[in-house]
Amino acid sequence: MRKAAAVRADATSVSWKINREVIAIAGWGRAILLQLAHPLIGAGVADHSSFRGNLVTGFKRLTSTVGAMLSLTFGTDDEAISTAARINCIHDHVSGSLSEPTGTLQAGERYSAHDPELARWVHATLLESIPLVYEQLVGALTTDERDRYCAEAAVIEPLFGIPEGLLPRNSARLDAYVREMLASRRLAVSPRSRAIARAILFPPGWWLMWPAFRVLQLVTIGLLPPAIREEYGFTWRPRDARALARWTTALRLVHHASPRAIREWPASRRRPSPASVRVHVPEGALTEAVE
Repeated sequence: MRKAAAVRADATSVSWKINREVIAIAGWGRAILLQLAHPLIGAGVADHSSFRGNLVTGFKRLTSTVGAMLSLTFGTDDEAISTAARINCIHDHVSGSLSEPTGTLQAGERYSAHDPELARWVHATLLESIPLVYEQLVGALTTDERDRYCAEAAVIEPLFGIPEGLLPRNSARLDAYVREMLASRRLAVSPRSRAIARAILFPPGWWLMWPAFRVLQLVTIGLLPPAIREEYGFTWRPRDARALARWTTALRLVHHASPRAIREWPASRRRPSPASVRVHVPEGALTEAVE
């Protein structure tokens, strides 16, 4: 593993600013559904999945993913490197082949969680979705902040064996790559990905936690690109758009009225070291598949 470049993690870090907000994880659902829209990622999750469980297994998976994100963003250098090593070990077991033709890909196409191109798509979906939801629920970001968010995130390249320069360093490159992927025929939602998406948004007993899942459903489905939303078979009516607007307005008000002790992760209040490695991207769908 190449030595990662150091990124100062303090009050000037945009990753620190965004990821300290608990509510920002509401963007993960959108990111995961975009990831699953890639046939090879969808196949990997379907073949190694723990997504189609119940609320208990879902909570355990979320806890694990949040822990990794907090370690990578706010932990010490040793904690970040250890977490990256654990994720890489999980990735070692996530490989296989496409069982049926999907989109432009034929049956038998190989996938691996170590594939740099799949890692780039996972990274991009998170890099786009988290700031998008942050702006919906917390506050606006400047172009400079979005650029710095991308640049700070690129530190994960050596940690995960991603070729240097593959990940976007600014928001313009990120937006261009996402547009290219959406316009291409490389994304296609398979029936298996569609079933997993339903299991994520509507797990057995989800109504027991109705407010939380209602927000997740509206934010995830409402902010998906329309073509991807249609491929998943989700309807989006004007009343759904109005409901999303009401919920986002209410959540912004509650968020701004809440004390920092409630709205921010406790780990974010730990004083960082002067030259610590910090990344901000949580585990993606292929990693979570085998948790």
